[in-house]
This record gives sequence, C-alpha cells and structure tokens, in this order.
Amino acid sequence: MQQFWNWQNQKIAWRVESKKDDFPIAIVLIHGFGASKDHWRFNQEFISTICQCYSLDLVGFGESSKPKSQLPYEKQYVNSFNYCFDNWSQQIVDFCHEIVKKPVILIGNSIGGVIALNASKELGKACSTVVLINCAQRTMDDKRLNEQSVLMRFFRPIIKTLVRQRFLSSMIFKNASNPTFIEKILKIAYPSGNNINSELIKILFEPTQSNGASEAFRGFINLFDDHLAPDLLKDLKIPVFLIWGEKDPWEPLKDAQKWLQTFECIRSLDIIPDAGHCPHDEMPTKVNPILEKIIQEAI
Repeated sequence: MQQFWNWQNQKIAWRVESKKDDFPIAIVLIHGFGASKDHWRFNQEFISTICQCYSLDLVGFGESSKPKSQLPYEKQYVNSFNYCFDNWSQQIVDFCHEIVKKPVILIGNSIGGVIALNASKELGKACSTVVLINCAQRTMDDKRLNEQSVLMRFFRPIIKTLVRQRFLSSMIFKNASNPTFIEKILKIAYPSGNNINSELIKILFEPTQSNGASEAFRGFINLFDDHLAPDLLKDLKIPVFLIWGEKDPWEPLKDAQKWLQTFECIRSLDIIPDAGHCPHDEMPTKVNPILEKIIQEAI
C-alpha cells in the first residue's frame, strides 16, 4: 500500500507490505541512485511473508519531492535541499521513528548501502542489522584522490568547477534521461540481461520527467567529500552482511572481499554469479533466499 509522509516540508512516497506484522522488527529497503522504491519489485512482497517490509523514495527520486539543489557553499533558498548522505540518512532515521516505530533491519543497494550504514549509527539499538547489496565505493571522493591517475588529479579542479554549473548538469541529465540511454546503462549494470524489460525502464524513466528531477542529479555529482563506507564500518558494532553481484562493472567484488577480511562487524559475503550492480532485481530468486536467512537469524 503506497502512502505519503511529510518530512521537512518534502513529500515522501513510501510503501509497506505486510503479511506478518506481529514480528518485533521490520525491514526498510533503501534504493540506489536514480532508482526508487519500485526497484524492490521482486523483493518487498517476498520479504513481507516474513515480517513487515517498508520501502521509500529518497528525496529527489521516485515520487518524492525533488527540491532545488543547494551545494554547501551556495545561498540557501526556501525548500532547497543539500543532497548528501547525512540528509538522506536523517530521512531514513526519522522514517523509522515516525512511521515504522519498531527496531529495523536496513537493506541498501549502491548508495543506499552507504545511507543504511550512516543511518544505523544514529538509530543505535533501534537498528539490529545492516545488509549491503553492492554498496557504493565512491571512488571519486576527495578522500580517495591518491588512488586516481595523475591526469585525473590534474583535471579534477576543472571538472569540479564545471559540474557546479546548473546549465551543464541539466544538459547532461536531459541527454541521459531517455529510455534508449537508460536501456544501454541497464545492459552494463545487469550483465546477464535478466529482468531488463519495459517495466524496469518505466520505473527508471518516469521519475526523470517530473519537475526538479535534474536537481538530485546535480546534487549527487557534486558530492566530492562525503561519507565512505569503510569509514562507517570501522567502529560499527551491529552485524553487517554483504551481498554482491560478481560482475558489477562499478563496485569491484575484490573490494567487498577486502572488507570481509578487514571489518569485524561483517559476518558474511554472498556472491551472486554472473550478476551485476543490482543483483536483487537482476537475480531475485538467488538473492531473496539469502535475505530470508539473514532476516530469520536476526529475528
């Protein structure tokens, strides 16, 4: 059942599926960049057979409000929004307190994983577990500058200046927000080709046509100094579980394997063969049983 929630003067779209609502915990699903709550189309109903399962659209995506982007050094306007991990995380924290109202397991894909980790720290005991599905590495962050090539480091100041310009970010967004381009990106993100269909293209395309859709894009491509997953994992006490598409073109499996060996909070790494960046949607029949096992152990 889809509903709307007013958060900091922003309209937030959310959905709950519940075939068993008597369990002491609930699941909150957090989508990645450019996606929405509908990206959990093959997972939410399945999870709801175990316990209550919520999904929501982050500010700037899906059917939620898409306010004017405000970069940290820019003048603040009425209802403008700083698209950053702390603000998205606060949205999740407040959603858990005001809507869910019980302890949660946070499940995040891509940047949704970083948001889940960050939100779990503020939720404290109200978050029992985090599941990361191909968590974003954020290789372009300033804190990873030494990993970039000399050429990239040389051009970086120019790139940062250019992407601040609204006319340029809007032009890039306009060229990218069409079904043909979206399908091309999906064929990279979903290397097996599974579940790339008209429904998925519609899920990703329709929100790009709403007012303000390019603002979240502008905010995101200007996130050059924000949270990194390894920094959030360092002192985390709750269990973290990794699920990873083996052939992710953007978030290498080797990094997830390194995390497993490095951080005490990480309990396991499940690899989905032949899957890419979004294995929960590309191969749900392989991912859903893993989620079920994690949830049942947490309960």
